[in-house]
Amino acid sequence: MFWQKEIETMKRPDLEALQLERLKQVVKRCYENVPFYHNRLEKAGVTPDKIKTLSDIQYIPYTTKDDIRDTYPYGLFAAPMKQIVRIHASSGTTGKPTVVGYTRADLDMWATVVARLCTAVGATDEDIAQISFGYGLFTGALGLHYGLEKIGAAIVPASSGNTEKQIMLLKDFGVTTLISTPSYALYMAEVAREMGYSKEDFSLKLGLFGSEGCTVEMRQKIEDEWGLFATDNYGMSELIGPGVSGDCEYRTGMHVAEDHFLPEIIDSASGQVLEAGETGELVVTTLTKEGFPILRYRTKDITRLNYEPCRCGRTHVRMDKIKGRADDMLKIRGVNIFPSQVESVLMQIQQIGPQYQLVVRRHGFMDQLEVKVELLEANLEKYSELETIQNNVRSRLKTVLGIDTHVTLVEPKSLERTAGKAKRVVDLRNETK
Repeated sequence: MFWQKEIETMKRPDLEALQLERLKQVVKRCYENVPFYHNRLEKAGVTPDKIKTLSDIQYIPYTTKDDIRDTYPYGLFAAPMKQIVRIHASSGTTGKPTVVGYTRADLDMWATVVARLCTAVGATDEDIAQISFGYGLFTGALGLHYGLEKIGAAIVPASSGNTEKQIMLLKDFGVTTLISTPSYALYMAEVAREMGYSKEDFSLKLGLFGSEGCTVEMRQKIEDEWGLFATDNYGMSELIGPGVSGDCEYRTGMHVAEDHFLPEIIDSASGQVLEAGETGELVVTTLTKEGFPILRYRTKDITRLNYEPCRCGRTHVRMDKIKGRADDMLKIRGVNIFPSQVESVLMQIQQIGPQYQLVVRRHGFMDQLEVKVELLEANLEKYSELETIQNNVRSRLKTVLGIDTHVTLVEPKSLERTAGKAKRVVDLRNETK
């Protein structure tokens, strides 16, 4: 059991005193070792000696993904390369990848915060954990690998893909803990059924899911399919990887490792810091990283922070499930829509599967949203039955979203499956004439 009680149950005044001490140190580190930050802090008039209270963080300019790309590859590193022992990077699908570096101390901290979140949901040294994330520059696999190893779990580094073999390993190795994206967990369940297995054929008890959003309804669907306890964890390569926050046994918000990460919530449009309890964009400052510290990083993820102590005894702030990304939000005829809202509706309709896709088009001056969903059964040939399902989906979506959508029912298994992040949105507005 990896339970750092003294840190995880600190009283708020003591925790904030620790955060202030570490905030001063990381600002000084960035100012003295990263020319980008030195120039930006100088321009803003925020030299390290100006940080007297935690609220003084508001004077530090935000850091964005563009800043990381503009200083590609090593421009934001605060340690010399001889001290860097690991390099990770984002996929870089929209340009140069965001490159991050880790010192030995960073890797130890990373394993520690992941070990904490795994312990908080019941993982122990008796678990056999299969990691079905792709190993490589992506931080998810190695992040969970070393955190679970730190608590003594046996790791099955299956990586991603080759789903039938994944199912074989789950069964034959007696795997108790599954690590994957939520959408891949559902796909694996689908393949397991096709192979003739039921959930009773497996030993799974716990799921550690991340790398993409997962609504409560999707979580329930995973639990029904696998018979395990499904949990969420959060992170991104720019901050550390997985380990920034994670569920506890009560799943009433993901506890942020506040001794290492200082979170804020801002209004995405204005950049103004919001009051505690308000929903907005998450901004995070790393407090202890040596290789790649980052000040006030705009994550683009929409959530809310809850500072009330949790029933589990942990006092670190809890963040809600990610509602969506500021840059993933669809604005359809003046209405703001997150894919998670659509997912919540679809997961409650029995005749359709868990895979879906949102297609946005522009006809004339009007945006239209098409929701593609898979039928569970291919032999539904009666038009009246199909029409009933279609109207049910459309009606429920209109109630939640406030706008009409076009619902398309497609054949089972016709939407793309992936072992990585599911591509839920296809925006064709720039291609539509």
